[in-house]
Amino acid sequence: MSEWIFQTDAYVREFQAQVTAVEGNAIGLDRTAFYPGGGGQPSDRGVCQAAGQQWSVVNVRKAGDEIWHELDSDPPSVGTALEGHLDWGRRHALMRTHTALHMLCGVVWRDYGAQVTGGNMEPLQARMDFEFERMQKELVQEIEEKVNVEISAARLIQVTILPREEAFAIPDLIRTKINLLPEGIPQVRVVDIVGLDLQADGGTHVANTSEVGQIRIAKYKSKGRINKRLEIVVS
Repeated sequence: MSEWIFQTDAYVREFQAQVTAVEGNAIGLDRTAFYPGGGGQPSDRGVCQAAGQQWSVVNVRKAGDEIWHELDSDPPSVGTALEGHLDWGRRHALMRTHTALHMLCGVVWRDYGAQVTGGNMEPLQARMDFEFERMQKELVQEIEEKVNVEISAARLIQVTILPREEAFAIPDLIRTKINLLPEGIPQVRVVDIVGLDLQADGGTHVANTSEVGQIRIAKYKSKGRINKRLEIVVS
């Protein structure tokens, strides 16, 4: 299994690696900072460079224990040493957005006890669905204000990887209606927005909520009898 740099340090923008596998136009690396997508967060983009050549990384995906980096042209061969460079503007925007969603989830769980039923994100915009029977303008405004108060509190965000049994001893670790964690995994990655939200999560986040900026709930709609959607914009 390769080293997944993004799991422990989301701020690595450039890294050195070696090609360990080739499949079509996709390569596997012995270490990578490219996030392969998952949990509603899209994969990273960027470039790989070696010996004066450059390839655009157009998609990144996980298959079993391998992360495949799909390139825009014929890939380098196994054993090639290369440099990976993330599209940092995109990555950081996704980090801010992902953290904003966790803060939204934290406020809604803490103050209204509503579980998450779905979600998705793109850079600086996202949606999240909750188990609410009713949703009205006043409640939406209240939630938006509470989330922005928490963002301005400059809360630290800590990431730890815990043994499965220790992680699942944490109350309310899973905030989604359906547990999306694969069965049998020996370790669980936990993201803690200190004092607000603690969840199992595999994505990338900022180190402090002050990096998020501000959120605005741009739309809200019903997606079912007990399923309401909030669409946010991060600025």
